Amino acid sequence: MAVYSSITELIGNTPIIDVSQLSPNPDVRILGKLEGNNPAGSVKDRIARQMIDEAEADGTLKPGSIVIEPSSGNTGIAMAMICRLRGYTLKIVLPENVSIERRQLLEVFGAEIILSPGAEGSNGAVRRAQALSEEHPEWVFLYQYGNEANPRAHYETTGPEILADVPDITHFVAGLGTSGTLMGVGTYLREHRPEVQILAVEPPAGELVEGLRNLDDGYIPPVFEKWGGLELLDGKRIVRPRESLEWTRRLVAEAGVFAGISSGAALAGAAKVAARIETGTIVFIICDGGWKYLSTGAYTDDLDAAEAKAESIIYF
Repeated sequence: MAVYSSITELIGNTPIIDVSQLSPNPDVRILGKLEGNNPAGSVKDRIARQMIDEAEADGTLKPGSIVIEPSSGNTGIAMAMICRLRGYTLKIVLPENVSIERRQLLEVFGAEIILSPGAEGSNGAVRRAQALSEEHPEWVFLYQYGNEANPRAHYETTGPEILADVPDITHFVAGLGTSGTLMGVGTYLREHRPEVQILAVEPPAGELVEGLRNLDDGYIPPVFEKWGGLELLDGKRIVRPRESLEWTRRLVAEAGVFAGISSGAALAGAAKVAARIETGTIVFIICDGGWKYLSTGAYTDDLDAAEAKAESIIYF
């Protein structure tokens, strides 16, 4: 077994698990890419490393820099890990109603937490970070929603990994959050296998589903526009809060995969795709593990109670 010089070298090259027992169509395989196996625990490890590497390379980040970033958890945690290793001070603007495990891990890695109103969700955290970066131009604002290092990380790593491991892929399904995963993987697959369908999972307008956003709610991530999102996507699948919880529970109960709620939402979207096609191989993203959500009751509470909590707790 190889010996690595830094924990960041372990980012990427995540395994793929066959969860076809959850497919509503026996002729359609469903495969999940286990991004919770990244060292800081999520798919966001990839973009955190890419954004920081590129900012160091172009001189934006210098020794002792202060970095500010809005996050509801995963990107912040990954950035906190890397900033701690490289000597940067990180300030994370975090909605006040995220799960307690998110705050705790940010604190473990030494990030300073700046709370934003929970009612404003992730969009409120973005606005607060933008305002703070204007007030403090000496701080470095990498801005995952507009930084092309975000989709580029997936274009250079996640996409090639998926195609190498699943050459017979017919559909790629991922949640629409910052849109970096969809844009990067989708662009890579479109260039190398144009017949592969690229599909987004999003909640109904005005409803909260962990880790996802509906573009009709008023905020379109700049990277979605820069990478031609409307032209790239072949379609969308709508997933409601209850469905995301139900499929998250099925993922652990029937496949033994303990994942975060956005993974259940992506799986629900993949199942909807599987139900509409005759044959195929669907790959979806299992964004992170479930341990950061235990305090929410998403896995053990009565389903009605868990769904009600989803209205007040930001899980992603």
